[in-house]
Amino acid sequence: MSAEQRAIAVRSALAIAVTAAAIAAAWLWLPPAVLGAAPDMATADRLAYALKAELPVFLWLGGCLRTVAGIRFRSDADRPGSAYAAPSARLAVPAAVLQNSLEQTVLAVGAHLVLATMLRGEQMILLPVLVALYLAGRVFFALGYAKGAGARAFGMALTGASTIAAFGIAIVLMGLGR
Repeated sequence: MSAEQRAIAVRSALAIAVTAAAIAAAWLWLPPAVLGAAPDMATADRLAYALKAELPVFLWLGGCLRTVAGIRFRSDADRPGSAYAAPSARLAVPAAVLQNSLEQTVLAVGAHLVLATMLRGEQMILLPVLVALYLAGRVFFALGYAKGAGARAFGMALTGASTIAAFGIAIVLMGLGR
């Protein structure tokens, strides 16, 4: 295994551990009322809660889009669009972060909404925690992207682990009859 592969493996394992610890801590110790989770939430209330929790996810995506649009606006080389030329060196990383963030957002929001239909009342506290993990992952991914795969691995894995955890919890709850 190369040094970069070792860095990816170590940072990915750390991200998985952080995700597991954050979810367990939220489940066991975070008072649900702190983040507005109530014991008597109907399905519509849970979906509304989940959609409100997703606002920072969409703001992140909008910020990525704004960054790319701003670079394109100021760059003669990039203004025509990606269909007409490869991105400039200045645009390449922000465009890659935007593309990856769009892909990750679709999966994360989908996972969170599916999970919201199965969690009950105060268990909804998990959704803001999953969103926080997603956002932290995106920030670490974006900051590390230009430095290579090893540098962005923690962020990518934190984003992915929180989404996989949401899907995993949903699958378990479905198996339990929810």
